[in-house]
Amino acid sequence: MMKIPVNLPRQFWFAAFSIALLLALVWVTLKSGPLAPIQVTVTQAAKGEVFPALFGIGTVEARRAYLIGPTTAGRVGRVLVDVGDTVQSGQLLAEMDPVDLDARVSSAAAAAVRAKSAVATAQAQLQDAQSRQALAVSEARRYVELGRKGFISTSVVDAKLQQQQSADAQLAAAESTLAGARQDLARLDADLEGVKQQRVNIRLAAPTGGVVTSRDAEPGATVVAGQAVLKLVQPDSLWVTVRLDQERSAGLQAGLPAEITLRSNPGKPLTGKVARVEPVSDSVTEERIAQVVFDLMPQGASIGEMAEVTLRLTAISDALLIPNASLRYRGAQAGVWLRANGHLRFVPVKTGAESLDGKVQIIEGVKASDEIVVYSERDLGEDSRIKVVASLAEKTQ
Repeated sequence: MMKIPVNLPRQFWFAAFSIALLLALVWVTLKSGPLAPIQVTVTQAAKGEVFPALFGIGTVEARRAYLIGPTTAGRVGRVLVDVGDTVQSGQLLAEMDPVDLDARVSSAAAAAVRAKSAVATAQAQLQDAQSRQALAVSEARRYVELGRKGFISTSVVDAKLQQQQSADAQLAAAESTLAGARQDLARLDADLEGVKQQRVNIRLAAPTGGVVTSRDAEPGATVVAGQAVLKLVQPDSLWVTVRLDQERSAGLQAGLPAEITLRSNPGKPLTGKVARVEPVSDSVTEERIAQVVFDLMPQGASIGEMAEVTLRLTAISDALLIPNASLRYRGAQAGVWLRANGHLRFVPVKTGAESLDGKVQIIEGVKASDEIVVYSERDLGEDSRIKVVASLAEKTQ
């Protein structure tokens, strides 16, 4: 048997140790270092049914909301309701300080009464002028006839004709005075109605039944015309204003069935449908806006509450499907990494419908049974060395 000398030089042992360390380093580098194969997971494109859906975040809003305030500037006199109160149509909610409106109503009413008296006086004067004019006409005719027969002189006839003309002028003046008095009465009646309407307008009544959601002014506060003192909403008019990514909004239209999950009750989705799609999108956030109504109005929903909305589109059968996670982008071009004969190749694809479970329809670029990379440890290239694993969490043995 061959014997290994135990008294080898120290340089020999040092060289052997160095070689072993270098081999270990090379092995580690090739297995787990930057030169190691990139671990990937793969799947095969397969035919199946896809259930496309749109998802968005929205807020609960009131379809019919009312801002209740005065039509002229003034000071708030009293507020009779508070936030959360349920009110009926026509109920008095608040009242502005009338200041001098009551005195103005009395003044306008007195002026209207005086104008009615003026109309009565003008009517009496008109009747007197009509009587005088009728008498003057009758006498003028009689004197004209007598003058034609030669019983009286021409000067007497002319005097009677002049009296008739004077009576006609007095009648015309009386008619004009009556017309002016009636116009004054109409003007003063209109002024009275205007002041009365101003007096009514300072009484802020509910235009419809609803719930008070905001009390924006207190007694003694001064508000301008159009400023809201109270806000009122109809609780049965709640809907969700939802925003959806423009890029994924194909198929969005009124009538689509919806599933609404309120933030306050995440475990109980509610059904609804799209009531309206806004014709104007948000160009800043690149989102489309739609309103979704509830099939059954939820109890306890609050305005401004966040909600998750899922819109269900028509299912597509016999579609070629791959996981959404396998898509890669080179600029604006979507594509996938195909694995064939141990080599990788980037293939541009044209996508179609997407489902919320991570499936995407492929229209062009991939065939059924093609092996596609889903996840990878690092970015891939055409010359990348890969190792297929069941999961990226799998440890190299």
